[in-house]
Amino acid sequence: MKINQVEQLVGITKGNIRFYEKEGLLTPGRNHDNGYRDYSDADVAWLKKIKLLRMLDVPIEEIRLLRAGTLTLEDAMGRHIIQLERRQANLAAAQGVCAQIKDSRRQLDSLDADGVLAGMERQEQEGTKFMNVGKKDKLTRYVSPVGAAVVVLVMMAAVIALIVWGFTVDPADAPPIGVVIAIAAVPVVIIIGVLAALYQRIKQIKGGEEDAAAQY
Repeated sequence: MKINQVEQLVGITKGNIRFYEKEGLLTPGRNHDNGYRDYSDADVAWLKKIKLLRMLDVPIEEIRLLRAGTLTLEDAMGRHIIQLERRQANLAAAQGVCAQIKDSRRQLDSLDADGVLAGMERQEQEGTKFMNVGKKDKLTRYVSPVGAAVVVLVMMAAVIALIVWGFTVDPADAPPIGVVIAIAAVPVVIIIGVLAALYQRIKQIKGGEEDAAAQY
């Protein structure tokens, strides 16, 4: 069956399905006539199991071990229960701090941040984990692709400028205009390719494909 049918049967997006393929959790066959992916009933059944495990927040790596047979389902669930209990304890600690702040009846300008942070740090020393404020948000995901694109564009623009400058210094010795255009066209094509790739990457980030895939 095609990916659209799988999407309807399993209840996850095509982006999720491709994500799992990329992660090596799913290896559908190929249609010999057109080369398209050809999903089987077994693929659908396995995707439903992946969906179940991801809805329970079982990590991708754990699912990979389960599929490889190096981790039993019983052991995986036992380990995950421990993780959930730890997370529940951390959430309870955060809830307690929120209640403490609420009961103090203070406004933001009079909040004793130093005192509250000191108490939270003591809890962290005892094993509690609060939210990691250094965690990257969606905006930071733009930095890498945009930065790489800018560097390539600047380099290609410099190459074009150098080519144009080199062939205009002494018009008498300049090669045919066709040669100049052909040489200058190479970085232009690269620039167009980089911009197209950047556009697609930003579209993926903006559309939340990775975030959506992480949900299931």
